Amino acid sequence: MTVLSELRMRPATAGHWGWDASTTSRLVLAGVVIFALLVGANLATPLYPLLQDQWALSSLDVTIAFSSYVLALVTVLMVAGHWSDHIGRRAALVLAVLVGLLGGLIFAQAHGLGMLSAGRALQGVAVGLATGASSAALRELLPQRPDWASRFTLLSSAGGVAAGPAIGGLLSLLPDPTRAPYYIHSAVLVAALVPLWLLKARPAIAPALGRPAFAVLAPRKPAVSQHARGAFWLASSVGFLSFAVFGFCLSLAPGVFASMLQVDSRPLLGVLAGITLGASALSQLLEVRGRFVVPLSLAVLGVSVVLIGVASGLSSPLLLVAASVAAGIGQGIAFRHVFNNVAGKVEPSRHAQVISTVYVITYLGSAVPVIGLGLAVSALGQQTAVVGFTAACGAAALVLAAVSVRSGRRG
Repeated sequence: MTVLSELRMRPATAGHWGWDASTTSRLVLAGVVIFALLVGANLATPLYPLLQDQWALSSLDVTIAFSSYVLALVTVLMVAGHWSDHIGRRAALVLAVLVGLLGGLIFAQAHGLGMLSAGRALQGVAVGLATGASSAALRELLPQRPDWASRFTLLSSAGGVAAGPAIGGLLSLLPDPTRAPYYIHSAVLVAALVPLWLLKARPAIAPALGRPAFAVLAPRKPAVSQHARGAFWLASSVGFLSFAVFGFCLSLAPGVFASMLQVDSRPLLGVLAGITLGASALSQLLEVRGRFVVPLSLAVLGVSVVLIGVASGLSSPLLLVAASVAAGIGQGIAFRHVFNNVAGKVEPSRHAQVISTVYVITYLGSAVPVIGLGLAVSALGQQTAVVGFTAACGAAALVLAAVSVRSGRRG
């Protein structure tokens, strides 16, 4: 099938040539696309202090720019999260890459908060289009290994978010530091688009045959089957909390770390901002089993997040790094288990829709609490707001740990 025929949800013309890639190649391509899009969406993290100086942006302005990405992403997940179930995984990923290219180029040319937010919003649209499609594609490619499908999904996602700040910091050492990272990233997306476009795609799960093609693409009310609801809400709650912590790491944390450590090295700030997500990504390679893995992992997350606030108050780099790593490991293990649980209970024909709904709630954690944090910084000051935010996140993690103990006892 060609990309255009997939978008029309109609069979391709006979004899059309396509790259009949192996399962391994398809796995790599699906993972690389979501990884690359998330790297691009987070290149700006170490650049925020520089942009604040250049354009006199406030902490609230930074959280608005960051949240425009999240809110656009969430909107797309709600409106178009099920599209890849109909147009096919490849077509959804092609659209995502094209929109991601446009968003990065607009961000690179930004001269103020408006264009900055517009570029970020388009990056959110791109990630929203790719999220459900890449997760569903990986699960279809590994039908007998659902746990590893979830691991690859989270490794690609968390890895991309973690690598973005570090790569952005390194590329910002080039001339024109606010544009060069996006020009280089755009070249990477073009390189990924070529094999994706040439790929011989597998048919969509539910093409619109015999009825108006675009009727099935209309927004749908989120719905989860009865037997999957408990797993759905636990995964969504853990995801919301996780991304509240990640949102702090990727928006205001670079400025907090720069002030705390008295450094202005963008590569170092990028590494510090991404260290929690990097630990989360690497935790996908750990084999941890047991009935109480989720509550114990959430407890580690809760205590570690509180210690991040303590490290900020004490200006302790060693405690900051240790707590950040521990928080990422706890989050990564907990989220993988709850994510894999809900993914395994969803029928294949609705996988992209339901997983996209999980991510709707998850990504809201990167917007709503972080905007509140930005307002708190303006009203209470940076130190008080950060300590209060990390204490609230730690308490929420411990509450979720207590709730999940019941599931562990039943398991």
